[in-house]
Amino acid sequence: MNSYFESPIFVKDGSRIVREIAALDDAIEFLDNWPEAHRDLIHETAWRTCCEAFGGHKPLSVAHSAFEGFARKAKILEDPASVMPWIMNAKSGGGLMTA
Repeated sequence: MNSYFESPIFVKDGSRIVREIAALDDAIEFLDNWPEAHRDLIHETAWRTCCEAFGGHKPLSVAHSAFEGFARKAKILEDPASVMPWIMNAKSGGGLMTA
Protein backbone atom coordinates (compact mmCIF):
# COMPACT_ATOMS: atom_id res chain seq x y z
CA MET A 1 0.00 0.00 0.00
CA ASN A 2 1.28 3.46 -0.83
CA SER A 3 -1.14 6.18 0.18
CA TYR A 4 -0.09 9.62 -0.98
CA PHE A 5 -0.59 12.64 1.25
CA GLU A 6 -2.70 15.50 -0.07
CA SER A 7 0.41 17.68 0.17
CA PRO A 8 4.01 16.56 0.72
CA ILE A 9 5.98 17.38 3.86
CA PHE A 10 9.56 18.52 3.44
CA VAL A 11 12.06 17.67 6.17
CA LYS A 12 15.78 18.10 6.71
CA ASP A 13 17.56 14.78 6.55
CA GLY A 14 21.08 15.65 7.54
CA SER A 15 22.73 19.02 7.37
CA ARG A 16 22.11 19.75 3.68
CA ILE A 17 19.57 17.27 2.39
CA VAL A 18 15.87 18.12 2.21
CA ARG A 19 13.65 15.11 1.79
CA GLU A 20 10.11 15.04 0.45
CA ILE A 21 7.71 12.90 2.45
CA ALA A 22 4.91 12.45 -0.07
CA ALA A 23 3.31 9.21 1.10
CA LEU A 24 2.55 7.19 4.17
CA ASP A 25 5.31 4.70 3.29
CA ASP A 26 7.81 7.57 3.20
CA ALA A 27 6.74 8.77 6.65
CA ILE A 28 6.94 5.31 8.22
CA GLU A 29 10.37 4.68 6.69
CA PHE A 30 11.65 8.05 7.92
CA LEU A 31 10.34 7.40 11.44
CA ASP A 32 11.78 3.86 11.44
CA ASN A 33 15.20 5.28 10.58
CA TRP A 34 15.08 8.08 13.16
CA PRO A 35 17.99 7.67 15.62
CA GLU A 36 16.92 5.80 18.74
CA ALA A 37 18.70 8.30 20.97
CA HIS A 38 16.38 11.05 19.67
CA ARG A 39 13.11 9.14 19.87
CA ASP A 40 10.51 10.44 22.30
CA LEU A 41 6.77 10.39 22.93
CA ILE A 42 6.09 12.62 19.89
CA HIS A 43 8.07 10.26 17.65
CA GLU A 44 6.28 7.23 19.09
CA THR A 45 2.87 8.84 18.62
CA ALA A 46 3.63 9.82 15.01
CA TRP A 47 4.96 6.34 14.24
CA ARG A 48 1.96 4.61 15.82
CA THR A 49 -0.50 6.93 14.04
CA CYS A 50 1.15 6.33 10.66
CA CYS A 51 1.08 2.56 11.23
CA GLU A 52 -2.60 2.71 12.21
CA ALA A 53 -3.36 4.70 9.05
CA PHE A 54 -1.44 2.12 7.03
CA GLY A 55 -3.68 -0.56 8.53
CA GLY A 56 -6.78 1.45 7.66
CA HIS A 57 -7.61 2.30 11.28
CA LYS A 58 -6.95 6.04 11.03
CA PRO A 59 -7.48 8.56 8.23
CA LEU A 60 -4.51 9.48 6.09
CA SER A 61 -4.97 13.15 7.06
CA VAL A 62 -4.41 12.26 10.74
CA ALA A 63 -1.14 10.52 9.86
CA HIS A 64 -0.08 13.56 7.82
CA SER A 65 -0.76 15.85 10.79
CA ALA A 66 1.05 13.53 13.20
CA PHE A 67 4.15 13.35 11.01
CA GLU A 68 4.13 17.10 10.45
CA GLY A 69 3.85 17.66 14.22
CA PHE A 70 6.79 15.32 14.80
CA ALA A 71 8.88 17.16 12.19
CA ARG A 72 8.00 20.55 13.67
CA LYS A 73 8.90 19.42 17.21
CA ALA A 74 12.16 17.85 15.97
CA LYS A 75 12.97 21.15 14.18
CA ILE A 76 13.43 19.42 10.83
CA LEU A 77 10.32 20.77 9.09
CA GLU A 78 11.07 22.81 5.98
CA ASP A 79 8.77 25.46 4.56
CA PRO A 80 7.39 24.19 1.22
CA ALA A 81 7.64 27.70 -0.24
CA SER A 82 11.41 27.68 0.25
CA VAL A 83 11.79 24.20 -1.25
CA MET A 84 9.37 24.40 -4.17
CA PRO A 85 11.34 26.93 -6.29
CA TRP A 86 14.18 24.40 -6.48
CA ILE A 87 11.79 21.72 -7.65
CA MET A 88 9.94 23.97 -10.07
CA ASN A 89 13.17 25.24 -11.65
CA ALA A 90 14.76 21.81 -12.02
CA LYS A 91 15.39 20.86 -15.62
CA SER A 92 14.76 17.39 -17.00
CA GLY A 93 17.69 15.18 -17.81
CA GLY A 94 18.80 14.31 -14.31
CA GLY A 95 21.39 17.08 -14.19
CA LEU A 96 23.34 15.76 -17.15
CA MET A 97 24.78 18.24 -19.59
CA THR A 98 23.97 17.80 -23.25
CA ALA A 99 26.67 17.95 -25.88
